Amino acid sequence: MNMKSSSIASFLLLLYTLFLSPLSLSFFMKEKSILVDWTFAEVSSCHMNMTILVDSISLSFSNVVCFISGCVLLFSSSYMAADPFLKRFTWLVMLFVMSMNLLVFLPSLPALLLGWDGLGVTSFALVIYYQNNKSLGAGMLTLLTNRVGDVMILLSIGLLVLIGNWNISLLWNFPLLFLLVIAIMLAGMTKSAQMPFSSWLPAAMAAPTPVSALVHSSTLVTAGVFLLIRFYPTLSMSGFFKESLMFVAVLTLLMAGIGANFENDLKKVIALSTLSQLGVMMMSLGMGLPNLALFHLYTHALFKALLFLCAGAIIHGSNNNQDIRKMGLISKQLPLTATCMNIANLSLCGAPFLSGFYSKDLILEMALICPTNYLMILMIFMATGMTAAYTLRLSFSLLWGAQKSASLHSKHEADSYVNTSTCALATMAIVSGMFLQLVFLPFEMSSAILSSFQKSTTMLVIMTGIFLSLLFWKLEINESVKFKTFCSSMWFLVLLSTQPMINFSSVFGSKLVKVSDQGWMEILGGQGTWKSSNKLSIMIQSMRSGMYINMIFISLASIFLILLVSYLL
Repeated sequence: MNMKSSSIASFLLLLYTLFLSPLSLSFFMKEKSILVDWTFAEVSSCHMNMTILVDSISLSFSNVVCFISGCVLLFSSSYMAADPFLKRFTWLVMLFVMSMNLLVFLPSLPALLLGWDGLGVTSFALVIYYQNNKSLGAGMLTLLTNRVGDVMILLSIGLLVLIGNWNISLLWNFPLLFLLVIAIMLAGMTKSAQMPFSSWLPAAMAAPTPVSALVHSSTLVTAGVFLLIRFYPTLSMSGFFKESLMFVAVLTLLMAGIGANFENDLKKVIALSTLSQLGVMMMSLGMGLPNLALFHLYTHALFKALLFLCAGAIIHGSNNNQDIRKMGLISKQLPLTATCMNIANLSLCGAPFLSGFYSKDLILEMALICPTNYLMILMIFMATGMTAAYTLRLSFSLLWGAQKSASLHSKHEADSYVNTSTCALATMAIVSGMFLQLVFLPFEMSSAILSSFQKSTTMLVIMTGIFLSLLFWKLEINESVKFKTFCSSMWFLVLLSTQPMINFSSVFGSKLVKVSDQGWMEILGGQGTWKSSNKLSIMIQSMRSGMYINMIFISLASIFLILLVSYLL
């Protein structure tokens, strides 16, 4: 029954994708947009409206998300067949997809917050799905980091109420632009795990692998990028937006590339590669190329979902082992999975004529043309070389290296659900790049002309990265524990994001309790007020009792005086 519900959900999602594909293509070709704006209340000068935007971006994004979700649920119906709560898992995934569609089609910030918060809550429920301490820790880190972004969206809504309009897309230059850009940029950075908010992404790998394929390829992590793409015309009016985003993106790109070369957990290596590609998308936005960022978002979503599903099949087959040091010779034991994984890996590297090549190569070429700092260019191409290095390391360890453990259970190779989902994604990972290039190009800088050297720079950097990685693995610094800890902990971001924050909040909370709750609040609060009123009432009572005694004494004294005077007279 559980398996059946998952299969039905995946069938419905794939049917929706089939219906939406020609519609989104039509919107792209005709450059058509439909905007429905409903003002449901007016308070003072602020118009509270519900906006639905149906255009080529929202339709194509929804198409990609639902196609990947359908493939992931199809994979899950086999991968999680033994799970007694598969029905609950299916409902959570469907809620997740619904939240993403709300985010895509509603450009008004208060309405967009429904999808934004829906993503946060359902992702938390999915990350803690296995109900152990590690999953709970990862879920809390994910939730609390994303709450920063939620607060920034709420601040943006507050700023827009001051202006009197909730739809950012329809705004032009206005006095509070600077603050609004900072708030929305921080919201996008937290959701897309840019520095210094990067540590939650590898931690969220505690979720089931199908969740990782969905959440960390096409939905949660790309929501931040999508938000910045959607509001790009307004955000780009601020001068500092592009420069600051470019700097943060390149740092994230480099940090993730170095970290992936020292990570041994299979899912975390893929998560760090996702972080690296998110840096590429943000970098494209920083260069003023939102169309290219969206192009790379789509191609990356397809091949990264494939990579996660292949990793899930390998982990499931090797008795739930995720350590790449204990794997090897998988190409002989799971040939179809290894083939699909090779396609995804090559696409990630930017190998010619696969989907990743069309978008990634174009972004790197534009980086050579755009007026960018030399140091930035150096860091960008260094990170690109690192991508080739960790991809080769992954392939050597998993697919072609010597066998280091018992033979795998290769029952997945005969499973039609797994084969259908992986083959569908593999086909898209090969074909989608060329197809999307026809749709997205020509874009803003289609007339760019490069020299032969510039054109071949990307391929040279990839080959150099592979060659240098082979040398680097033999160096003594590679055995240094301190250096490994620094790189694998994402430049200590993992440590800084967890223990110091917990320690600071605990110490600050205990001091706050002592100073306020058990200190001044005792004096000025309920108990202090009660004591003061008690003392006051006692004082008044004593004063009243004293007055009564005095009155009696005066009365007695006056009677005595009257009697004495009358006696003397």
